[in-house]
Amino acid sequence: MVEKSAQQLTFYLENETETLALGKKLAQLCPPEQFTIHLEGDLGAGKTTLSRGLLRQLGHQGNVKSPTYTLVERYDLADRTVFHFDLYRLIDPEELDYLGLDDYLSNNSLCLIEWAQQGGDLLPEPDLLISLNYQNDGRNITISAYSIAGEKLCSNLNI
Repeated sequence: MVEKSAQQLTFYLENETETLALGKKLAQLCPPEQFTIHLEGDLGAGKTTLSRGLLRQLGHQGNVKSPTYTLVERYDLADRTVFHFDLYRLIDPEELDYLGLDDYLSNNSLCLIEWAQQGGDLLPEPDLLISLNYQNDGRNITISAYSIAGEKLCSNLNI
């Protein structure tokens, strides 16, 4: 599991509109090669809302729902494929073997993984870890970089 971060950003988002906007900014800054984002937070903290903003910026026009029951949703977009995971219902990390996780980590895929802690040590270390926590009516957000690509994204993120 993730233990240390070379770079960390913390800020406050007042509402859903700002959460969607952050997702859009992240999409603009994600590198074209394989990139993994882990999303942490309580139920309803905004993980899927952030993912929706990101996917819409990348060109997805349809609904974006949490893949709680399907475990993964695939979005084939013009420039890349995005895999949106929700591991909330995972009982044992070894269940990831049945999903064929390695197949999702292709050269240019973007992986958004909600409840990544459920995957234990079987998940790759993320490029970014985004934690969303309730604060009054808004959310405190912490973005931690765990790779050179993640650090570059954080350096270019203007909030």
